[in-house]
Amino acid sequence: MTRPCRDIPAEATAPGPPTLQELLQREAQWLAPYAMPARKSRGRRYAEPEHPYRTPYQRDRDRITHSAAYRRLSYKTQVFTGEMGQLHRTRLTHTLEVASIARTLGRALRLNEDLIEALALVHDLGHPPFGHAGEQALQQCLGEQGSFSHNQHALTLVEHLEHRYAEFPGLNLTWEVLQGQQAKVQPEQLARGALLEVQVVDAADNIAYDTHDADDALTLGLLGLEDLTQLDLWHHAQAAVRRRWTIPDKRLFQRAVVRQLIDTLVGDLLRTTWQNLRRHEVRSLEDVARLKRLVCHSDEVAQQQQALERFLFQRVYRHPLLLRMRSRACEMIRHCYEQLLARVEELGEVFCRRAQQHGPAQAVAEYLACLTDEELLQLAQNPRSNPLPPR
Repeated sequence: MTRPCRDIPAEATAPGPPTLQELLQREAQWLAPYAMPARKSRGRRYAEPEHPYRTPYQRDRDRITHSAAYRRLSYKTQVFTGEMGQLHRTRLTHTLEVASIARTLGRALRLNEDLIEALALVHDLGHPPFGHAGEQALQQCLGEQGSFSHNQHALTLVEHLEHRYAEFPGLNLTWEVLQGQQAKVQPEQLARGALLEVQVVDAADNIAYDTHDADDALTLGLLGLEDLTQLDLWHHAQAAVRRRWTIPDKRLFQRAVVRQLIDTLVGDLLRTTWQNLRRHEVRSLEDVARLKRLVCHSDEVAQQQQALERFLFQRVYRHPLLLRMRSRACEMIRHCYEQLLARVEELGEVFCRRAQQHGPAQAVAEYLACLTDEELLQLAQNPRSNPLPPR
């Protein structure tokens, strides 16, 4: 029989939510001295009152996940388009996998997981429809009139195009998240002095697409297991799986090898990073700022990972089926770009303002980059439509 509530001792009742100060104190007790604590954040472009029980980086994470741009990632190509099925990765599932790997790395290194998650969730926010094919098509359309990169477009989205608040444009993210994304725009910033949280997300991104693109290519039949066996990284992962289990089912064996591959890359990255931190006697954020990249693989595994990436480029990203799809996607984007350039004034207030500030060509490219794959198809079929709702 259930005991009445009045019999529950007062000391057993649930405590209230932790205060911001308690959260910051908990961070101070847990984080390594070379991690980025929220209490040291430079703040935001537009000043805001602090939240009573969320740190600045927790708020950044939440703002990104509630944005329209984040939701659209579910309908954008990672490598393989929707016409090839529904079980391979989209840009959103890739983003979530990067966040998962990055949080694991961050926790093991005692870094700020909230900052890591915000950086991971924003890192691919600016991808246009059809992934890198769409990015290349938009750059070709712009020519000398402007430039387009998905890394820069992510910053444009969170600083200008997302409209969710009456007090300011964009999401008003912390400087640390914005600067972390800026390091993707200017890779030399990643090579030296970047926060370890930023370095971790970049490494997790590489691990995610190297392993999961191979997994998707196998599942879609673009590769066979025997094709990958020639690669040392894959060969060693297969051998490790066979030492532990006997798995006759090829699909289950494939999944076990992919898991082992991720574990190998993550484990090597952690060991090498710990060695770097000890060798350079890193004890503060100032130490991190003056040193070259610390979060990296051992030379041996880095070479093996590069060999896998070269293989994927030749056998997957340059596969005739994908090249045909990329060609069609680029043709659609160029067609839509030319159509919209003649009627920028119909794209809504936000993009009209962008056209006045940065020129019609740049505004049209930004508009197209905001679309999902399906919305671009809709626009290509009906050039007079406006698939992007007012922002």
